[in-house]
Amino acid sequence: MSRLTVIKAVLGPILRLLFRPQVEGAQNIPGTGPVILAGNHLTFIDSMIMPICCDRPVFYIGKDEYVTGKGLKGRLMAWFFTGCGMIPVDRDGGRGGVAALMTGRRVLEEGNAFAIYPEGTRSPDGRLYRGRTGIARLTLMTGAPVVPFAMIGTDKLQPGGAGLPRPGKVTVRFGEPMEFSRYEGMDRDRYVLRAVTDSVMAEAMRLSGQEYVDMYATKAKAA
Repeated sequence: MSRLTVIKAVLGPILRLLFRPQVEGAQNIPGTGPVILAGNHLTFIDSMIMPICCDRPVFYIGKDEYVTGKGLKGRLMAWFFTGCGMIPVDRDGGRGGVAALMTGRRVLEEGNAFAIYPEGTRSPDGRLYRGRTGIARLTLMTGAPVVPFAMIGTDKLQPGGAGLPRPGKVTVRFGEPMEFSRYEGMDRDRYVLRAVTDSVMAEAMRLSGQEYVDMYATKAKAA
């Protein structure tokens, strides 16, 4: 078995015991073939809880600093995070976004499930912020359907994304698949990219019940 399978088998029961996730709409995730899981991002543990709620392996982008630590602790962290499906990418600088986009494209072209947070970062205040258009580029370049999802309650268990989370109950809600084949070949049209992204974010808002803010979360954090 792969490390991803082993870690999910070991970690899954522990996380289910701690966070008691109530999963809704898991049947909307295709059992095979490429699929993009796109949703809101409230806190660090989102990336640990959401994948255990899926029957198939899920890959996602993570900061390379999680796997570049020194010593035994650094090696254990690298083994753990990559084993959980994280693909480390240096997202700083001008090429960070391109690297993340190309990594996601490769994962999808290999027929896998790829999770992405269109907001680009954790919400600073629990509201849903404007999505980055990378999600639209991915679905238009690969033809992969988008399954929107919502994490509900994780921010209450780990406020601010810092420190150890406390036990509690969360909900992970998956919506119906969205496909955008009508825009095939238009992955460079900024109006199409914005329209596709906004439609995905509208579904994430509907599923999560969050208030929507038409501003990038990074800008809100910098204010």
